[in-house]
Amino acid sequence: MAKFSITDWRYGYFSDSKWQSEAVDIHHVVVLRNRSNGKGFLFYILAALAFCFFILKGQSIFAVLWCWVLNVLFAKKLFKGTVEKESVMVMPNFGVQLETHYASGKVICRFVPVDKILKPVLLECVTPVTCYWSLSLIIQGEDKLLLVFKELRPPVKMLVPIWKALCAGKNKDACS
Repeated sequence: MAKFSITDWRYGYFSDSKWQSEAVDIHHVVVLRNRSNGKGFLFYILAALAFCFFILKGQSIFAVLWCWVLNVLFAKKLFKGTVEKESVMVMPNFGVQLETHYASGKVICRFVPVDKILKPVLLECVTPVTCYWSLSLIIQGEDKLLLVFKELRPPVKMLVPIWKALCAGKNKDACS
């Protein structure tokens, strides 16, 4: 288990480097409390079975089984797409690789060349329900910002070191 340098109740942040001789910065934001564990899935399935028996008592066993099968399919959909970790690999003079690691083992990687990145920006996002910070990249030739963290919403104290590394990877005056 990695030693987190910054934590809060939802996320843990740490930075490492695979190659000590290289100037590659790797930043990880890990979900600390994940819904995708087997106990949560099993609890949901058992609760759905009890719910089906309670609501559909007096009905045929076929209706109860059909209700249970629909709940199992819903639970698989609900627990399938949970994110365990998102990583940012900053490679000066090459680009930035963004990785999203899912609980199912699936990993989605995106690479952005350094000459396409105009500027990394920290933005405050305000919705009717909440307010949070996001880290985005302004990409040359694109009309939309590229979110660094597509799934997670880490706090600003975790985003600042990643933003600084992105600024240093681009050039020194990109974030002034």
